[in-house]
Amino acid sequence: MTEEIHEIPSATPDLQTELARRLRELAPEAITDGKVDVAKLTELLAADVADSSERFGLFWPGKKRALRAAQEPTTATLRPVKDESKDWDSTKNVFIEGDNLEVLKILQKHYHGKVDLIYIDPPYNTGGDFVYPDNFKEGLATYLEWTKQVNEDGKKVSTNSESEGRYHSNWLNMMYPRLKLARNLLTESGLIFISIDDHELDNLRKLGNEVFGERNFVGLVTRATGTPTGGGFDGFSNAVDYMVVYRRSDLAVLRGLAFGDSDAAIYNERDERGNYLTRSLRRTGGEDRREDRPSMYFGVEAPDGTEVFPIGPGGYESRWICGQDKFKQMVAEGLVEWKLVDRGNGKEYHPYQKFYLEGREKRPSNLWTDVDGNKKGTRELRQIFDSEKVFDSPKPVGLLQRVLQIGADKDALILDFFAGSASTAHAVLKQNAEDGGSRRFIQVQLPEPTPADSAARRLGFDTIAQISRRRIDLAGTELAQTAQPTLGAPAGLDTGFRAYRLGDTNFSKWRVASNIEPNELEQHLLSLRDSAEDEATADALLSELLLKQGYSLTEESVEQDIAGLPLQSVGGGLLLAYLDEHTKPSLDQLRAVVDEEPARFVILEDAFHGDDELKTNLAQLCKSKGVELWSA
Repeated sequence: MTEEIHEIPSATPDLQTELARRLRELAPEAITDGKVDVAKLTELLAADVADSSERFGLFWPGKKRALRAAQEPTTATLRPVKDESKDWDSTKNVFIEGDNLEVLKILQKHYHGKVDLIYIDPPYNTGGDFVYPDNFKEGLATYLEWTKQVNEDGKKVSTNSESEGRYHSNWLNMMYPRLKLARNLLTESGLIFISIDDHELDNLRKLGNEVFGERNFVGLVTRATGTPTGGGFDGFSNAVDYMVVYRRSDLAVLRGLAFGDSDAAIYNERDERGNYLTRSLRRTGGEDRREDRPSMYFGVEAPDGTEVFPIGPGGYESRWICGQDKFKQMVAEGLVEWKLVDRGNGKEYHPYQKFYLEGREKRPSNLWTDVDGNKKGTRELRQIFDSEKVFDSPKPVGLLQRVLQIGADKDALILDFFAGSASTAHAVLKQNAEDGGSRRFIQVQLPEPTPADSAARRLGFDTIAQISRRRIDLAGTELAQTAQPTLGAPAGLDTGFRAYRLGDTNFSKWRVASNIEPNELEQHLLSLRDSAEDEATADALLSELLLKQGYSLTEESVEQDIAGLPLQSVGGGLLLAYLDEHTKPSLDQLRAVVDEEPARFVILEDAFHGDDELKTNLAQLCKSKGVELWSA
């Protein structure tokens, strides 16, 4: 019977095991007795294996442990917080409060390969930045212990001051596992933009090359911050920071930017098709001679019947920018214009290519001097909260809109797991309002306490996560009032978000030390009598079950009554869940549920109240109807 009942796992997949499974498919001969034969794998890779005595790469103290931190499964879950959400039933946006390392692990099940764009603004590691609390062996346990301290004195957990030693190593140990997990979430055409300054730029480049691959480095964007700093020391005044950009694979492309007024001004000629500019069809600059491309030296007939050849200054034989077939195609498409030009000994016709303004985009530059600076970001936050500064150094919304414009399509899923004041979410909402897009966001923010004497604390914000949620709410309300309907856009602007909070699993689990005393073990066994925690709500149980079944965080569910049993119905009845462990269902009630023929039926183990016969009968009913039975 047990093979007919699927048990929902208590933890996220073991990523080490997942990798071994892929190796088993690609190279089965490298797997022996269920384990990877490293020597055999090295033999199979042959010339592709690096010389172990001479290696190129980035190495630092703690790197191996940081990698294990990414691979270690977690029992954590995300608990819905409906009273801190907005438009729960209709929104496709998500805000998560919690340590992003644990959250990134939880997101792997459903969102693996589904995130189109990631933007993060991690701590710059300037000596006083907050460093995420993962100098520990059990990430979730430490996080839960730490969050209990949030409201006591408002002090930060730690800083990464240079006096601590291993200044750069601590930062790399924080970033490495998060980038490893983040890469898994990107689509094959996905991009990641990482804001950084001089302190860790060099290390971030090396780290990015290792995680994403050197060939997937897209570029380094230099941004004018508009706020020069560095007075009082002998170095340069710093007026820039950077964004390091990587792609998941070579399927990723940067989108073009719409032309502004100054860009459009050079399209100063006009015909019935609209504004255009012209460029000579003769090749100019390097490799412009006939011998460079002989096939592109040929005569073309001018309007007066003369034959025109590409002749360079001084009379040397040059070449056109294209061959004869392409030239004929351009003529047929109305993209060639003849102009009379003065050659010194009289005027003669010369061909030009026409470039129309309509539909034209500008290739993005890696030097951004035309986006809002940091002061604008601070002003935006003050304006939306109608108060003094509640957050230090927020990124300007215009900067992140630029990232959205060149980084993904209008229906993209955007992830920011260092959400801060939620500038990315604000930018998503604003960009959707401006161009009719349907972009969705997932924001993750640690509940870092605000300083005890700060303006944020005086306004009632105990944590940065509270600031983030409030900003999304306020920005959404403002944009909903001012947004103009866009032709062809989805009806209504989604300004809501589902709020979740990281926590331990809602289900009891075996978690004891090997040297536990007999009486303590007995007490632990007694505590496992129920499959679900007593304080767990039906919403929390359902959310965890759906996450572990591979559903999204915005999955729609409705309550449904079948034969007197209160059920949760997901996907229009594709999944039915009975989550009341205190009330034992009858066989007739369970038969009525199975007769609905859902694809999956989930029931809490302790709902059977130890009745193995009832459990066996249910398994047989499900088998007869082709229904997958899952217990938790």
